Amino acid sequence: MKSGKIIVVGSSNMDMVVKTDHIPAPGETILSHSFFMNPGGKGANQAVAVSRLGGEVIFVSKLGNDLFGKQFSQLFANEGIGTGYVLFDENIPSGIAFITVDKSGENSIVVAPGANASLEKKDIALALKEIEQADIVLLQLEIPMDTVEYVVGYAAPGNAKVILNPAPASALSHERLSKIDILTPNETEAGIIAGMKVTDIDSAKRAAKAIVDLGVKTVVITLGSLGALICDKGKFTMKEAKKVDAVDTTAAGDVFSGALAVALAEGRGIESAVEFACAAAAISVTRNGAQSSVPKRKEVDSAMGI
Repeated sequence: MKSGKIIVVGSSNMDMVVKTDHIPAPGETILSHSFFMNPGGKGANQAVAVSRLGGEVIFVSKLGNDLFGKQFSQLFANEGIGTGYVLFDENIPSGIAFITVDKSGENSIVVAPGANASLEKKDIALALKEIEQADIVLLQLEIPMDTVEYVVGYAAPGNAKVILNPAPASALSHERLSKIDILTPNETEAGIIAGMKVTDIDSAKRAAKAIVDLGVKTVVITLGSLGALICDKGKFTMKEAKKVDAVDTTAAGDVFSGALAVALAEGRGIESAVEFACAAAAISVTRNGAQSSVPKRKEVDSAMGI
C-alpha cells in the first residue's frame, strides 16, 4: 500500500542499557545482569519504525560530530531514511540515554540530550518546504520546545496531519495543544497534561476528555498491555493489545507512534491505524533494545492475519 510522505523531527540518542531484577530506589546500588549499547532516541526510533513498516520518511535531527554521530548517519542510510536534514554540531556530543530494564520489561530512562538540545529554529528552516508538503509530521519532546512549536506552526496550517508524542512528559498549554491533530501519550504523560492520575481505563477516559477540551483533535492514550484508548470526535474506542511475554518495553511508544503515522499516511481511519500500531508495539516489547526491537512490515501484517 502506497504511503504518503512522513517527516519525523526529533532526537537521536545512543542508548546504554543495563538489565536488572528491579529498578533501583534512590540511594540503592544493585548489580546488572547485562549491559549493551543500542541506537535510540525517540525521533530516531520513530523514523526507523516508519521506514521498516513501509513509510516514506525524512528525518530532521542533529548529531554530534563524533563516533556515535557517524554511526547514526550510517544506520539511517542503511534503513532507507531520508537524511538530507540530519545535521552535525561540531561543539556538542551526540545525545546519550541511560536505561535500566527490570525483569518484567519495565524501564527507567535518563537522557543527556547533547546535540539534540541544539536543534534550533534556524536548522528547521532548511526543511520547511518538506514540512509544508508532508502528509504527516511526527514530533516528540526530546528537542527544544521552541523548535517543536516552530515546526507545528508551519505544518498545522497546511495539509499535514500533526502527531505529537508528548514524551518526556511535560505540561502543555492550550495554545500548544490546539494545533495538534493527534496526541499519543502514555498513562503518565496523559496524567501530567490533564492534571489527574491515570490508573485504569475509566481514568484514562477522563484524562482524554480533559485533553480534548484543551484543544487536541484526537487523543490516543497507550495503556501498555491493555492496549490503547482512542478519544475522537467525542467517541471513546478501546483497542486491545495482543497478549505477549514482554522482555523490554523500551521504544514501544515510539514504535506505536511510527506505526500510527504509517497507517494514517496510507489512508486508514484512526481505529484501523491504532490497531496496526498496537500490533507493531506488541512485537517490539518481545525484543531487547530500542531500534533493534522495531519490527518489519511483513511481521506486523502476519501478526494481524493479513
